[in-house]
Order: sequence, then C-alpha cells, then structure tokens
Amino acid sequence: MNATLPEPEIVTRKGKPVAVIIPIKDYEELLERVEDSADVAWLKRARSKPLHYRPLEEYLAARKGK
Repeated sequence: MNATLPEPEIVTRKGKPVAVIIPIKDYEELLERVEDSADVAWLKRARSKPLHYRPLEEYLAARKGK
C-alpha cells in the first residue's frame, strides 16, 4: 500500500481510538484484499469437498424427467 499520508490519522473519542482516516486508494486496496481472501477461502472449501460425477446419459435422463 502506498499511503500518501505519512501515517494514518487516528480519530479518538474520550481518549480511545474509534476510527482511522486513510486515503481512498488505500481503502479501496484494503477492500479488494478482503474480497480476494474471501474468494480464496471459498475456493479452499470447494476444493476440499469430494467431487461426484455421473454419466452424461444419467444427467440427461434426469433432466428429461423434470
């Protein structure tokens, strides 16, 4: 992340940090990273499940019956 500010600005309330002000580009990059990590987690779960295949004829027969 290439921040344009030397450090993020921390907003406090009653002496406790409650928010951070960062450049919009940094915020957008953080959102993108969160989305990417969620996608990777979903992919890992999907890959850990066993795959079940059935013949094409069986699938087509089941579709016809619907």
